[in-house]
Order: sequence, then structure tokens, then C-alpha cells
Amino acid sequence: MIRIISILAGLFFAAAVLWSLLWDTIQLSKDGLPHTASTDFGEHPKKLHLASDGVFGKFDEAQLQRGLAVYQGVCASCHSIQQVSYRSLAALGYNEAEVKAIAAKATIAAKDPLTGEVKDRPGLPTDKFPAVVYAGVGNPPDLSLMTKARHGGAPYVYSLLTGYETKQPAELLKKYPDSKTGENMHYNPYFANLNIAMAPPLASDDLVTYSDGTKATRDQMAKDVAAFLVWTAEPELEKRHQVGFIWVLFMLFATVLGYMSYRNIWADKKGH
Repeated sequence: MIRIISILAGLFFAAAVLWSLLWDTIQLSKDGLPHTASTDFGEHPKKLHLASDGVFGKFDEAQLQRGLAVYQGVCASCHSIQQVSYRSLAALGYNEAEVKAIAAKATIAAKDPLTGEVKDRPGLPTDKFPAVVYAGVGNPPDLSLMTKARHGGAPYVYSLLTGYETKQPAELLKKYPDSKTGENMHYNPYFANLNIAMAPPLASDDLVTYSDGTKATRDQMAKDVAAFLVWTAEPELEKRHQVGFIWVLFMLFATVLGYMSYRNIWADKKGH
């Protein structure tokens, strides 16, 4: 009797919790999110299709090299990628000499092992990209993990770079006058609060020259640097996809093997 009462009490408690969660969900769907300038006028990231998308996705080395060019030519004046080492650029298709040449262009503050004095020297493949000293107002974020840190990932980066608008909607200013873009700010409906301090980094075409001859349009540069930042955030993506696929095949094989073993062992024991 006590056991039955305990089971009924447990079921009642579980039902109460489920009803509470369901009721909150119903109320939230009715009320919706609080109305703010961001919820009413903010845009969801645009669609972006990259070679690395999906469970069978692989990086496009040519695009990653173009993305690196955009980062170095446009973004590196403000943003760091301190989690990335120069030698990892070999994964983008660069040979050893090219990696050394890219690293040597950087200036690294390193301690002299003999004197202990910190001196500047050319970068080495074993170094990581150095921190960027930004002279302007604010503290631009490091981009190494940006596509992981921001909801929307690569599509968010692409949308932000191509989403600047020269004029705010009149309806926005009428409904939310406090959201007016201030001095040294820029309107971008893909940014969290609609106004961003960063000036449009891809203000025109041909800001970089691609070695493969691809036309460096604003849209192309935005796609390429977004793809590059997917790689900086998860350089092991291809290997993870491969390992995951192998494990799925293994689990399927193990399931079939287990079922066949079950049938073989218990087939003559049914009915007894």
C-alpha cells in the first residue's frame, strides 16, 4: 500500500512540474518577447552556404586563403586572432616556405633566452598571431572564436559585414527615438543593439587582391572571411566529421551484430 501511495505521489509531482512548464510555454507564446528596438527591427542572419556546412562538410582551401587575405588586409588593423598559430596555416594549403614567409611579416615581442631582455623579432611558424594594439576608442574583440561565440556563426559574420545601412528606418526613429544612431556610430540591423561603433570594414570592392584571380567584391570578401573564421574557431572540423561518421558506422555495425547475436542465442529458447 505504501509503495502504491509513493508511486502515485511521484506521478502527481511529475505531472505538476510538466504542467508548470507547459503553462509557462503557453504564456510565453501568447505574450511573446518584450518589444524593443532590436526585437522589432533587428534582422536574422542571411543564409550563407559554405563548403564546411553539414556532416560531410570540408573546408575549401582556396576560400580559406582568400579569407586570410581579407583578414590581413582589412580586419587585422583592429582585430586579433591570437588563438591561431602560423604553422597551422599549412592546413590552408600553404607549403613550409610560404608559412615561414607569412610568419616573418609579423613582429613578435620575445624574450632573449641569453639576456632575458624582451626584443622584437620576425615571427616564426611556431608563434601565434600577435595581439593587435588598437589606437581607437573601444576594445575590438579577438576573432579567433567569433563564429562560435556569436549566435548564427558564419552567417552572422557575413550578414554583419554586408548589413550596414546609411539611414535608419523612419518607423524605428518614430517608435524608438532613443535608438537614433549617435555620433561615430553606424546603423546595422544585424548587430545586437542595431548601432555599432565599427565603421563598415568592407566599404567598397577590391580592398584586397586575390592571388587566384577571384573578383574581390564586398559580398565575396564577406563570405571568404566568414569561412576563414569558421576555420580559426574549429580547425579540426573535418577530422571531427570523419571521426563522427566512422563512429556512426561502428554503432550501426554493432547494433546489427548485437541483434544477430540475440537471434542466434535465443532463437531455440523461445516458447520454453
